[in-house]
Amino acid sequence: MTVVESFVEGLRLAAEMGWETWWALVLGFTIAGAVEAFVSEERISAVLGGSGWRELGLGTLFGAASSSCSFGAVATTKSLFKKGASPVASLAAFQFASTNLVIELGLVMWVLLGWQFVVADYVAGFLLICLLAATFAALVPAEWFAAAREHLRATEGVRDPACGMTVDPTADDTVELATERGTEYFCSESCKTAYAEERRQSDATWRDRLLTRDGWRLASKNALGEWGMLWTDIVAGFLIAGLIAAFVPRAWWTTLFGVGAEGSLTWVAASAVVGVVVGVVTFVCSVGNVPFALILWSNGIAFGGVMSFIFADLIVPTITDAYRRYYGLRMAAVLFVSIFVTAVVSGVAIHYLWAGIGLIPPAGETGGTAPNGYTTDLNAAFTLLFLGQVYVGWIRDDDAEGEVTESHA
Repeated sequence: MTVVESFVEGLRLAAEMGWETWWALVLGFTIAGAVEAFVSEERISAVLGGSGWRELGLGTLFGAASSSCSFGAVATTKSLFKKGASPVASLAAFQFASTNLVIELGLVMWVLLGWQFVVADYVAGFLLICLLAATFAALVPAEWFAAAREHLRATEGVRDPACGMTVDPTADDTVELATERGTEYFCSESCKTAYAEERRQSDATWRDRLLTRDGWRLASKNALGEWGMLWTDIVAGFLIAGLIAAFVPRAWWTTLFGVGAEGSLTWVAASAVVGVVVGVVTFVCSVGNVPFALILWSNGIAFGGVMSFIFADLIVPTITDAYRRYYGLRMAAVLFVSIFVTAVVSGVAIHYLWAGIGLIPPAGETGGTAPNGYTTDLNAAFTLLFLGQVYVGWIRDDDAEGEVTESHA
């Protein structure tokens, strides 16, 4: 096969994976957008101050519901930690769950890999969260977390509460809004409008928001916001997976995953370590990891290695650098090492647990498409839903803003 033929084959494989998972992505982002519209960040942070099992469970639950890309998850966790959420509830539970235990990742994993991987993701993911919490409680001094919080507050500066960008309150183009908590500063009028609408919605009960048109308009905008954060990771994940599948020969993968006799502890542990290392160096995060995980699984990595690879998205270099900027170099090192080790341990543990109960699929076997081959029907239905969200969240919103501008002219 020539280079051009391999390239075309890689694009075909990427497009095929995108086609199979389109409906699952739209469904996942729709649910995530609705949850974000009806549950405010302030109410989440208010119940995450402790370090017990209750806060660990709530942090996991809120994280799984507050779907986001890895970078968005880190930014939200930073905000919760700054407002007083405990390290266990925020840095261990919420941050990991909001990128690795979310519904869209589970749906895409089910379509491409199979339901066994989905259930393993949730079981091993909760195990990893518990291991992180235990590591923070037993090995990391409380003074280190206090210093990280102070570092965050000292270096945070003034940020746009809608988009998170740093703003200069003295600049001529900075937009201001007086609130009950003081003056907020924004980088643009659109961010100010989005923030004002979010605050207005958060003042209402979730039942009121659920039963109003504005509540569902905000849910549509949130779903589109999820696309805005994740589409580059998703496209990159499909393209990288497709091109690697077309260009990298099977013999290379056999060498990479050939440490130890297949089925031995050495082989499983080596696969888990390799999975984390590959996850770190590929820079692909969140849902975009799943297509690459399919390539790893199809080419001989252990079941547990697949899970370790997926869990490594929170320690890619760009995110580790964000830890350094937010919390300081020492806490960035703590987070990198603890997540690396717990991802390996969780991968090995879930491999042997699934092997013991007979849930590991035959090597290389993948999930297939939607039930009963309804991929085309599901894609058509959810494309209509997506277009409706675009109309409600973007087009209609722009029209409404234009009418308001004209009325004030």
